[in-house]
Amino acid sequence: MTAAPSGPDALPTATLQDGTHPRPQALRAHWRDLSGPWSFRHDDGGSARWSHGLPEPRTITVPFPPESSASGIDEPGFHPVVWYARTLAQADLDAAGLSPENPRVLLHFGAVDHRATVWIDGALVGEHEGGQTPFTFDVTGHLAGGGEHLLVVRAEDDPHDVSQPRGKQDWQERPHAIWYRRTTGIWQPVWLEAVPDAAVEHLRWTNRDAATTGLTVRFRGAVPEGARVAVALRWTDGDEDLGALETAVPPHARSVDLLVPVARQANGQAEEELLWSPDQPRLIDAVVELRTADGRRLDAVASYFGLRTVAVDRGAFLLNDRPVDVRSVLEQGYWPESHLAAPSPAALRREVELIKALGFNAARIHQKVEDPRFLFWADRLGLLVWGETANAYAFSPLAVQRLVREWVDVVERDASHPSIVTWVPLNESWGVQHVAHEPAQQAYARALAEVTRALDPTRPVVSNDGWEHPGSDIVTVHDYEGDGERLAATYADDAARTRLLAGIGPAGRRILVGGAVDEGQPVMLTEFGGVRYQPDRPHEEGWGYTEAADEDDWIRRITALYDGVRASAFLAGSCWTQLTDTLQETNGLLTADREPKAPIERIRAAILGS
Repeated sequence: MTAAPSGPDALPTATLQDGTHPRPQALRAHWRDLSGPWSFRHDDGGSARWSHGLPEPRTITVPFPPESSASGIDEPGFHPVVWYARTLAQADLDAAGLSPENPRVLLHFGAVDHRATVWIDGALVGEHEGGQTPFTFDVTGHLAGGGEHLLVVRAEDDPHDVSQPRGKQDWQERPHAIWYRRTTGIWQPVWLEAVPDAAVEHLRWTNRDAATTGLTVRFRGAVPEGARVAVALRWTDGDEDLGALETAVPPHARSVDLLVPVARQANGQAEEELLWSPDQPRLIDAVVELRTADGRRLDAVASYFGLRTVAVDRGAFLLNDRPVDVRSVLEQGYWPESHLAAPSPAALRREVELIKALGFNAARIHQKVEDPRFLFWADRLGLLVWGETANAYAFSPLAVQRLVREWVDVVERDASHPSIVTWVPLNESWGVQHVAHEPAQQAYARALAEVTRALDPTRPVVSNDGWEHPGSDIVTVHDYEGDGERLAATYADDAARTRLLAGIGPAGRRILVGGAVDEGQPVMLTEFGGVRYQPDRPHEEGWGYTEAADEDDWIRRITALYDGVRASAFLAGSCWTQLTDTLQETNGLLTADREPKAPIERIRAAILGS
């Protein structure tokens, strides 16, 4: 058996990473971030052929969308096709870890909205459709001969195509109502990584119970006969090795499944010490190695997971088999200077810290698939996350195909994060506007939920957040009643619950549709509040569901609405709208620049009732 590399070739400790790596649960010793200045051109006619280079280019800062000021372009109008170009130098390949042991060069894209085509030196590398999910090309064959190579990317994102999963990206030229400026093209990191001929491609951690996790290891390249996978576990924060195991890779296998027991969890009286939760976000480091039959190390990645279970039972949301009051905030994940892209990796950590400082234990990511680095900090710092996706606005065969394909990739990308505790493929009947009475739309919404359960049976699924549920594990309701006493009456007791689920709910929407019945699921108020308050701009136009006159009035309104929620005999959780002001929406607890609108202690006390 070969010794693990040391020095600059040593694997990082995944739980101690700094939050900059675009793929936080599969780290190697080397990678090269290609963020920074690229050449850029709009192509409004969509007919340009610039695969060999861009004429008279401008400079854009990747990965910020060209509509944003952070990109240096700052042109938010309609531009359906954009082009990027960047030189790949030998220094980039060296930094990515290219060596005789790691001869294959992978080009990774975190996300490009919506359709991407990639060339190197004018030769087509590949294409990808889906604006929220990562994709990778093996570009080794395009980099022969040394020297510099020209990387070119074309991105197409039709602002008028309502069959694309687009979330809150406005179809009008200027933002209106609850819709935001668009995010076109590259909006998550682009990076290089060198790997062996036979390598680990993907890891999937699946919680089984409080003592065991499942692990699927998928391979890239031809795995040699007799190869083995070895896994070593360590609780780094507790300075404790947790065991190791090794298994053979079957001949011709593209992946292998393992059950990974954590031996110390056999002591049931001590098992809670290692379980992940918002109050105790324990993470377990893992090194996963691909080895030859004689023990030689072919590849290794550093990863982590959290031991925890999620379930619903008897009207409660259970984390580690105990009821948890889900105290969530609606997180749009939008920044004024960079739109859906975070302005920096540090901003993602700060976002999680602010959510927790306000008194929340959860965040509902809204109409967006969030950056994996946000999920790392949710894992590390302890924040429950509801994993949602951007929806299309139309119901058509094309819209169905696009969302299903992209959603499958989203679940695959994020299923290993312990912080994600619920999946939400649809919101407020977006893209299924007639799901209350159209059988085809009901079938689609149910199918999305069932596909999600098939991909991941370990988490509850909300089939259509807010109303018109054709088959949800949690019944969620959106209600922007501004009076705390009236809110309390709507959710007071079991009789109120029965009336709510059997009748017409807030916003004039049925709660259960398509033959769905009350099976005792947890009920949560997953959007409420939305109180407009602009302390520094009291006379400017803004948008909210109700409006506060001043800071004291704002705090009174928050307190009264939370008192109404706390008075309920059956609500299992809630989600306040929203974390930050976003463009014309001025109903955040924080300004768009992430400054609290009142002393954070006052806001926290209103939320917690203390």
